[in-house]
Amino acid sequence: LTFPLLHPSLFIFSASFCIMLRLAVFCFLLYTLLVASSAQSDSNQPVIQLRLAGEKKKHYEGRVEVFYNGEWGTVCDDDFSIYAAQVVCRELGFTGAESWSPSAKYGKGEGRIWLDNVHCTGSEKSLAHCESNGFGVSDCKHSEDVGVVCSSKRIPGFKFIRNQGLTVQVEEVRIRATYSHRKRIPITEGFLEVKDGGKWRQICNEDWNQKNSRVICGMQGFPGEKRFNTRPYKLLASRRKKNYWGFSINCTGNEADLSDCKLGREIEQKGNSTCGKGMPVVVSCVPGRVFAPSVSIGFRKAYRVEQPLVRLRGGAMIGEGRVEVLKNGEWGTVCDDNWNIRAATVVCRELGFGSAKEALTGARMGQGIGPVHMNEVECSGFEKSLTECYFNPNSLGCSHEEDAAVKCNVPAMGFHNRLRLSGGRNPYEGRVEVLGERNGSLVWGTVCSDSWGTMEAMVVCRQLGLGFASNAFQETWYWQGDSSADPVVMSGVRCSGTELTLEQCLHHGKHVACPKGGGRFAAGVSCTMTAPDLVLNAQVVEQTTYLEDRPMYALQCAHEERCLSGSADKADPSSYRRLLRFSSQIHNNGQSDFRPRASPQSWVWHDCHRHYHSMEVFTHYDLMSLNGTKVAEGHKASFCLEDTYCDEGIQKRYECANFGAQGITVGCWDTYRHDIDCQWIDITDVKPGDYILQVVINPNYEVAESDYTNNIMKCRSRYDGHRIWTYNCHTGKKDLFTLCIKD
Repeated sequence: LTFPLLHPSLFIFSASFCIMLRLAVFCFLLYTLLVASSAQSDSNQPVIQLRLAGEKKKHYEGRVEVFYNGEWGTVCDDDFSIYAAQVVCRELGFTGAESWSPSAKYGKGEGRIWLDNVHCTGSEKSLAHCESNGFGVSDCKHSEDVGVVCSSKRIPGFKFIRNQGLTVQVEEVRIRATYSHRKRIPITEGFLEVKDGGKWRQICNEDWNQKNSRVICGMQGFPGEKRFNTRPYKLLASRRKKNYWGFSINCTGNEADLSDCKLGREIEQKGNSTCGKGMPVVVSCVPGRVFAPSVSIGFRKAYRVEQPLVRLRGGAMIGEGRVEVLKNGEWGTVCDDNWNIRAATVVCRELGFGSAKEALTGARMGQGIGPVHMNEVECSGFEKSLTECYFNPNSLGCSHEEDAAVKCNVPAMGFHNRLRLSGGRNPYEGRVEVLGERNGSLVWGTVCSDSWGTMEAMVVCRQLGLGFASNAFQETWYWQGDSSADPVVMSGVRCSGTELTLEQCLHHGKHVACPKGGGRFAAGVSCTMTAPDLVLNAQVVEQTTYLEDRPMYALQCAHEERCLSGSADKADPSSYRRLLRFSSQIHNNGQSDFRPRASPQSWVWHDCHRHYHSMEVFTHYDLMSLNGTKVAEGHKASFCLEDTYCDEGIQKRYECANFGAQGITVGCWDTYRHDIDCQWIDITDVKPGDYILQVVINPNYEVAESDYTNNIMKCRSRYDGHRIWTYNCHTGKKDLFTLCIKD
């Protein structure tokens, strides 16, 4: 075989062409490999779905669960970090994470443990993008399931998750009243709207039911839903431009929040034919009695508490507090074992509030007194009273350190818009300024400080959502408020402490009378989110009561401090006084230390007893007839407020020795022994008979407390002229009739 001779330039061209061809092929293969690699990389990061589950108290906390390969599973706590928690929370639509919890804090999950040894930088868009052992590769048990607590704030414009079985993620929910009802407070009826992507949208009522309405009403602070006239809403809906959300809701009715409900079917949106068989959802709610929109109409239609079997105590705001139950005529607490949002919601609805925002454990609202009536409570969520729920009557092992509490949803009343604090160093203090009427128009003005005290300050702080009052001020010259608000618009204010607004207190109305005027003499307050709570040990009083006859010459200091009855002023020095003596043990059950209102510089020195009085009157001691007439009295100046004993694990902070700081630490006792001067009632002039012994702590409300109802103790007493018997002692406001029939 022979080849023709070719020119040398053809060989050069042929070699160059081959090189270029090989290069092109190499580039193509390289590109194909990169694409395949990229595809392989994407396939290694599957799209997952997350939810928060388990024994949780809030909708933004719980066990982290992952939906992968058609199955729900959990995440192991090995190597988990706050950065991983941030990724989880943002993927769920929250702005960030507050904390995370190992060791199945929210209960053990079920199924596969999908992720283990998760390492996140915090910038990942999904938990699937973080490094891990791979899906399903784990050596963990469900006792290591991880949980997170997210911020309650949602990411603006966060989209709803649109997969079956996932919980509804909502930015905001509201009841939008019609124009004729928008001035009513609170808004109890109107079109339901949800915020999706920053826009308010209606929900089609094709699949809507009363159970869904019950959940919505609970979120808005109302205990239940009611029927309404649909005709005007149909007419209004036909005229309005609609903007529907494309899904239905499926609630069972016992959820505390819409985010706990399941997402229903997707509703097709085809132009104007959207929700062709229905109209926008309308919700109508029943308000609690204290939130009724008006006296004439509202109270008739309001939810009423028939019998107060449950109450809240110790809370800073309305609708929150320690749960207490009445049983056999005695109030007691509820143990927090198994306490959850469902049981808390039953309590809230029973008291005329909405569903529960939080179910609190560990005596977060202070410790109660008396028995623990209920333990291991289990509610379906539809009970009319907590007393109808199943519970274990055997509360052995439960102490008041485990008292359960709740925070309830309450209606938006707008109370805070008619009141403000001005000139303070922080938002919790300042001169009180109210929106009042002057010359036919609404203007900001001050409150006269005549008779202004702790109870009035308590109402102001609660109305503004700032908790308890720590101080009430009758001079506010050091707070420079708005000069245009100097004139007094409210005077003669007297509050019982239970009012929701300052306007509900007794006051002069339009006829303002304030001799000192406003300005520097305007009323002021300082507020705090925690407060002390003093409780007298009734059993100690009952066990230590006795009589002592003591000569006048041994009572000179007590006489000087006015601890004897009036007849002692003319008594012969060699005569005797008959004293009803007893010990008093006072416990601080609150959330902050009890401190005297006056600073040490203003304490009064009593030379006879050689001590300082930090509060001129700390307790009142009274002996009364069965009809309530006072027959003898005593008082105890707090010459030495100190921690005599403390609960286990609590250190004493206050000691009077060497003129030290005075007060009672949370969890500590201040004990006045029966053998201390003035720890008595002078009954020299009292005739034999049956009486009521009453002890009142902090009687002038000089120091703000979270609960004043437990500051009173009453006992039955029988005096035969020689001996005295004290029995049936009870703490709390118990009327004389109830006390007497138990004789």
